[in-house]
Amino acid sequence: MNPAPPVLELEDVKRHFGGIRAVDGVTLAVEEGSVLALIGPNGAGKSTLFALMMGELAPSCGTICLDGRDIGGLSPERHSRLGVGRTFQTPRLFAGLSVAENAHTALLARARHAQVQKEHSPSGPSQREEIEAALAEVGLLEERARTAAALSQGQRKRLELAMVLALRPRVLLLDEPTAGMGVQERAAIMSLVMDLVRRRGLTLLFCEHDMESVFAHAPRVVVMDRGRILIDGSPEQIRRDPHVQEIYLGRSEGLGGSEGVGGSEGVGSSEGLGSSEGVGGSEGVGGSGGASGPEAR
Repeated sequence: MNPAPPVLELEDVKRHFGGIRAVDGVTLAVEEGSVLALIGPNGAGKSTLFALMMGELAPSCGTICLDGRDIGGLSPERHSRLGVGRTFQTPRLFAGLSVAENAHTALLARARHAQVQKEHSPSGPSQREEIEAALAEVGLLEERARTAAALSQGQRKRLELAMVLALRPRVLLLDEPTAGMGVQERAAIMSLVMDLVRRRGLTLLFCEHDMESVFAHAPRVVVMDRGRILIDGSPEQIRRDPHVQEIYLGRSEGLGGSEGVGGSEGVGSSEGLGSSEGVGGSEGVGGSGGASGPEAR
């Protein structure tokens, strides 16, 4: 059986900040419906690569194609319209709005898409029903009246996920979906993500420091170091590779602990819950906020 055609293709993609080569010649093909984890030490270029794939940054050179169409340099909003969605290490929500109101902003962002009038015809579901369905899907229906600021980290991650999914992406980019969570919360959010990915037939790329989550859920793992792909293979290949062991541990020991490479710094990571940036605009879910300088992970 022939493999599925790639939905996302990167060819010799580079992004430089002056003399810093944050992404340095990445070539990658991602098949439709596949799940891929992106890992690497701090400063490897992971968040910069995500920002390039979401249109938050334009490549210095190289091509990024979605379904064979070059999307490098298009705005984040155009990426969203074409079917690419992204979450961030620190969820970007409206702190003073309720959970339901945050979800509603995602529907308003989608309302700028060309087909929205057909989607919200009188025979279709009301926005209220759609909001409630979206929140129920991520386990937040009972929290719909609470403000986003009152949610736990895990609940904030769930809300941001619901907002991104409301934009109806085909390719989902999750930047550290388990960041800031305990063991049980990490397992629960990854179980939810994988269930949603399977049911919706999504293509998933996620960047993660928690090696247990990576090896449990990603049949394909890409390791970055110093802006380049070091190895692209199965979890078992990654575990055994001496170069991966060296960059993670500094010695030849196996991987598989609950934390791989620590640290929470990242491009755009200071943008947090209290941010007023919206969904689908210049910042926030589907926006251009994110990578803006050389502190690439």
